[in-house]
Amino acid sequence: MASELDFRHVSAADGDGAAIIAAMVEEIRELYGGLDLNAPDMPTAGAADLGPPGGTFLVGYREGTPVCGGGIKRLADGECEIKRMYVIPAVRRQGVARALLRALENAARGWVTTSRGWTPDLGSRRPADYMNPKATCRSRISTATQWPRSSVRRS
Repeated sequence: MASELDFRHVSAADGDGAAIIAAMVEEIRELYGGLDLNAPDMPTAGAADLGPPGGTFLVGYREGTPVCGGGIKRLADGECEIKRMYVIPAVRRQGVARALLRALENAARGWVTTSRGWTPDLGSRRPADYMNPKATCRSRISTATQWPRSSVRRS
């Protein structure tokens, strides 16, 4: 169950954070015919974007094993983006992604200065574009909204 997850702030440059990102990048590459998420025309989401002071990367552990991860990239306009969100195949369809998203939202609350609340900003994108890795979704998270506290801890 997702309730057994322990979320930790980790480096996206090495260790478990880098391993989760590498698995996600490889899966996207296979699914989308060689798409390179690190290509110059792709939105940036490297270790520098997902580390202090402008971001963070969370890894979710189940019984000490990393099973999911995702980052937050702070934007200049008082908003942030959720980046590189990934759940390993063995634990999918068990509520892990939902728990990861909640942990990322909670981690971002202290950074966001907008009061517009949580809304995915898809612009003119159609629902089919949710499956397009080049489609962007900017996350607006209000600090005023009450959400359950997560079990996120710094390591």
